Amino acid sequence: MARDNALDSPARRGRAQPKQSRDRFGRFTEWIARAMGTPTFLALLTLFCVAWIAWNSLMPAAVRFDQVSNGFTALTLVLSLQASYAAPLILLAQNRQDDRDRVQIEQDRQRAERNLADTEYLAREVVALRMAMTDLVDQSVSRDVLRQELRALLGELDERANAEHDERAASKKESR
Repeated sequence: MARDNALDSPARRGRAQPKQSRDRFGRFTEWIARAMGTPTFLALLTLFCVAWIAWNSLMPAAVRFDQVSNGFTALTLVLSLQASYAAPLILLAQNRQDDRDRVQIEQDRQRAERNLADTEYLAREVVALRMAMTDLVDQSVSRDVLRQELRALLGELDERANAEHDERAASKKESR
């Protein structure tokens, strides 16, 4: 059966589950990293250790599960396990933050390039406006000069026309 590759309808694809689960795990690592960096976590971990030591030191020997004589081996193992998982989770969260920072830096760089291009464009436009204004001022001076020249030429033409008119009138008088 041929697959319909019509361009007028969007392609149907399955959900991207791996990306969602990776993102969910990434958010979880960031949550762990944020939680481990708080005073509340340190206070709770301290209370946990104090309760563990108190239980295994003060309770009757029959209910103790970690002996003082062994140096609280189980507590040491639990704290080592916590530390062995905490370090990679914190590193994963830092890597995600580094990725976000890289994206943000790239966006900032692109924004700075656009701002620079806009600023250069505006500077060119201001220069073009200044040049246009200078041309207008120069043209108005040229127009004034042109008007004076035209007036002078009109004056000369009027003088010639008057002279020709006078000559014609004089020649008419003579011919009569």
